[in-house]
Amino acid sequence: MPQEKLKQLLQKNPNPDLPFEFGDELRESLRYLGSAEAITSLEADIYWPKWDSPWWHLAVLFEMGEVQRAPESIIQAMLKGLEKFPVKIFPIQPEEWPPGPHRPNEVQCHCAIGSMYQILAAAGVDVDHKAAWLKPWFNRYQMKDGGLNCDETAYQQRDECPSSMVGTIAPFEAVLFHSPANQQSEELLFLDRAANFLIRRGLTQGSDTRHNAAERNSAKLWPRVTFPRFYFYDTLRGLHALLKWSEFRNAPVPAEVVVPVLEALLLKFPDGAVTNERHGFAETTTRIKDAEGEWGKRKPALFYPLLNRVSELGKPNRYLTRQFQDTKARALRLIERGLI
Repeated sequence: MPQEKLKQLLQKNPNPDLPFEFGDELRESLRYLGSAEAITSLEADIYWPKWDSPWWHLAVLFEMGEVQRAPESIIQAMLKGLEKFPVKIFPIQPEEWPPGPHRPNEVQCHCAIGSMYQILAAAGVDVDHKAAWLKPWFNRYQMKDGGLNCDETAYQQRDECPSSMVGTIAPFEAVLFHSPANQQSEELLFLDRAANFLIRRGLTQGSDTRHNAAERNSAKLWPRVTFPRFYFYDTLRGLHALLKWSEFRNAPVPAEVVVPVLEALLLKFPDGAVTNERHGFAETTTRIKDAEGEWGKRKPALFYPLLNRVSELGKPNRYLTRQFQDTKARALRLIERGLI
């Protein structure tokens, strides 16, 4: 598509101001986060159960732009829980595990660390000071193609690089959107490598490796936007982050990568209101402690009223629409600067 025509499409696409409709559900979520029940849940585990523990309430508030309203008590409890976390690395080889019994929920993954970094930063926490082990994580586990993968066996492959879009996007956003402006050279290198990973994948393509072949099926869903994202990827999310990187680094992005994704979104949402098209978290399971306090078999995941409301399908989504508006504005600026 010629750039002038793309500019016209961008300029004609409206920017509706969708109403806020979740007051009761938001208040209930904030009440829960300020309760003894929430603190008890964090003390048992900072992450589980999905999707109805404090971690996930905070994640939804963050994606709504409301996490600064979370009670200070729960933010401090989360920081305390992170500091007490038994394994502050991503063990790849058996010898990297410390001595003692191990459970799957004793280690975090890249998308979890990338997400919580963003949540805490948006809540006003100086994350690099209060949880200093989070930021170095991203560089440490970046693969040679610029991506990351939350499957430790991916790092054991020698003849291919099976990185993951889902494992990469949250760390990329964490460093890009929620780090100080005076970033260090290693952080800039991380960003540039991750951005080039997204570019090589065309924002739309799953892994071409044997080890991560399943991602090619996942990629079929990426053009359908989803909210909340949690760790899930869609092309609007990837495009938004890539254009932010282009502006921040004053670096060009190929039109053949950006324009097809942007054009598809503009044609799909001609009135500017982005509709939530899928539930990324549908049909998932969770770990739940049994009556003896042991982590038993997985059970169907749990949901709560605010999550149910903000993720409604088939209707315009206030938060996806805002991200689309920001994406369009960035695209116009980049076209004017000759960076697309």
